[in-house]
Amino acid sequence: MIKRTSKANKGRGSLESGMEDQSSNMNNDLHQLFLEELADIYNAEQQLTKALPKMAKAAESDELRSGFEQHLEETREHASRLEQIAEQLGESIKRKTCQAMKGLIEEGEDIMKEEKDSSALDAALIAAAQKVEHYEIATYGTLATWAEQMGHSQAVELLRETLQEEKATDEKLTQLAESTANQKAQSE
Repeated sequence: MIKRTSKANKGRGSLESGMEDQSSNMNNDLHQLFLEELADIYNAEQQLTKALPKMAKAAESDELRSGFEQHLEETREHASRLEQIAEQLGESIKRKTCQAMKGLIEEGEDIMKEEKDSSALDAALIAAAQKVEHYEIATYGTLATWAEQMGHSQAVELLRETLQEEKATDEKLTQLAESTANQKAQSE
């Protein structure tokens, strides 16, 4: 669900459009799939910018709350990078509802309600957040691979940067779960 901003740019070389000469890699099914998935993850990031403050508010641990707040800032940057990629390719992102993220967020909201007064709340929040991270890791890894195959080198760089940040967030969540949240849930 990405709309071309200018059909005139389609097929032009780098001297005229300011892009790499990618025209031969932009008129095929993989490129269209790439654009669809880019729109999907863009919407996923938009949904997360609304969900993360709720998760931060629900967190009992200051460290987890701070982690969610930090990831909110990263999530905004991830959305900005996706906009940059679309712009570099001469495209504009149209919004599309990411059903997977919608479901993951709904599940997270259910967990927050179910575990509200439980010693397992932070462990449950971490589990919900890691499901989101794993979805994002899979998506950004796929997009980076496709971008590389199509020769979209600037997109590859931005997608891999985001991928590394998502992996780092997942690792931080694992460490927080293992060091405190899981133990607290087990001891009470």
